[in-house]
Order: sequence, then structure tokens, then C-alpha cells
Amino acid sequence: MLKTPRHLLLAGLLAATGLVAQAQTATPAAAPATPAPMAQGHEHHGPSPARMQAMFAKHLEKLKAKLKITPEQEGAWSTFTDAIKPPSNPPAHPDHAEWAKLTTPERIDRMQAMHSARAAEMSKRADATKTFYAALNADQQKVFDAESLRMMSHHFHKGMGHEHHE
Repeated sequence: MLKTPRHLLLAGLLAATGLVAQAQTATPAAAPATPAPMAQGHEHHGPSPARMQAMFAKHLEKLKAKLKITPEQEGAWSTFTDAIKPPSNPPAHPDHAEWAKLTTPERIDRMQAMHSARAAEMSKRADATKTFYAALNADQQKVFDAESLRMMSHHFHKGMGHEHHE
């Protein structure tokens, strides 16, 4: 679960650049239709999907200001942001009780289906980012590069056990 606004924007940018599979996708048809862990009495950590959307939008506003998007670039910006935004209804995590009923090959098949769906979404975001990047001028590309590097560095340090809280 993404917990901070920075993680939300990072997920979009990292997924868009094809470096990690953080993009949330629709639940694949092969996955069981089960309630989310929260609905099963598990404690929910992190912001609600609506709050994640709001935080993500706020970070995109900051990025847009830093990039100094021109009126001519508005169409490219809208296409880019539409492609990388998190879904309003993130997929539920697989139900542990359902997974326990499956055989190992069935679990592997479900995991591969989820991975394939995430990979397809990541490719879509990567293409949208590359198209948007091409619409930026050289100065904007430098800003975009710096912002994505800063967030990727934060993500990779966190992922290596160097927990940072913001």
C-alpha cells in the first residue's frame, strides 16, 4: 500500500519509466473475486483510495508548476497524467483463505496473471511518459529528470531497508 503523497507520484513515475512494477492495475479475471482485507476485519494502513487520489493530484500540481507547462503542452500533460494516475478503486489483495484452498500450480497461475496485468499497465504508463517527455523542452526535461531521479533515489533507499518518513 502506498502511504505518502511522494510514494504515489513515485509509483506513477517509476511505473512509467519501467523500473518497478508499482502500478496498481485492475484485478485480472483469473484472480478470485474476494473482499479486500479491510472488509475481512484486517486493520487498514495508509490513506483511502480517495485520499490517495487527492495526494497524487497535489503532487502532480507541484510537478506541473516546476515544469512550467505551457498552454501548448496542456494536451500532452493531460494525456500523461491520465495515464499515470492510480485507479480510483485499487484492486483487492488476494484473500488468504482463498489462496489456501488453491494448489501450488493454481497460485502460480494467479500470480502470473496479476504480474502480466501489472506489466501491461506499466508499459502503458512508460509509453505515456516517453511521449510526454518528448513534448518537453530541454529545460523541462532536465527538471523532469531531476524530479524522477530524486524520487527514484528515495524509493530505492527505502526499498533497501533505509526507511525514510516524510
